[in-house]
Amino acid sequence: MALVFRTVAQLAGISLSLLGWVLSCLTNYLPHWKNLNLELNEMENWTMGLWQTCVIQEEVGTQCKDFDSFLALPAELRISRILMFLSNGLGFLGLLLSGFGLDCLKIGERRQDLKKRLLILGGVLFWTSGITALAPVSWVAYMTVQEFWDEAVPEIVPRWEFGEALFVGWFAGCFLLLGGCLLHCAACSSRAPLASGHYAVAEMRDHCQKLEMKSTNLKT
Repeated sequence: MALVFRTVAQLAGISLSLLGWVLSCLTNYLPHWKNLNLELNEMENWTMGLWQTCVIQEEVGTQCKDFDSFLALPAELRISRILMFLSNGLGFLGLLLSGFGLDCLKIGERRQDLKKRLLILGGVLFWTSGITALAPVSWVAYMTVQEFWDEAVPEIVPRWEFGEALFVGWFAGCFLLLGGCLLHCAACSSRAPLASGHYAVAEMRDHCQKLEMKSTNLKT
């Protein structure tokens, strides 16, 4: 039962972490962090991401324009770029390390302590990646709410609202955190047994050691 739990936890953890990492990469580049609907022209919608703004028109289609200057961006967008890049990099590194720590991978099968450390390190990286993905989307969402309810802005001025990328980012962060937790649970569970071939080799070594001890006792 412990072996089944360990295997299932490893596979579920690495799968959720992979899904979270893919979603975090999508969140980084999707231009839908904020949406703006114009009441005067319902046929035109605006979207804003970390890298560009887009206008969607039914007749023309979607037209996007990259931001001209990094320093000209609001603080939340500048820091969000850095944090999302950090999240993507840490998630990728976590996938590599935890992948080598899986029991189904035969590389380093005899070094169970090393594989356990790789799983734990991969889980920590996934946690960090999840936090650095949740922080920017939550910050942008908070600033969007603050600007939406800002009484200093006239009511006739259009307000930015939540975009689809924020929800994708929240899911990504949760999947990364959950995947890291499952990998930690798998690493702290009982070790997987060696393969049958390794059992035969181990038994043969024990048998040889016993014979050597008997021969030594006879000589003495």
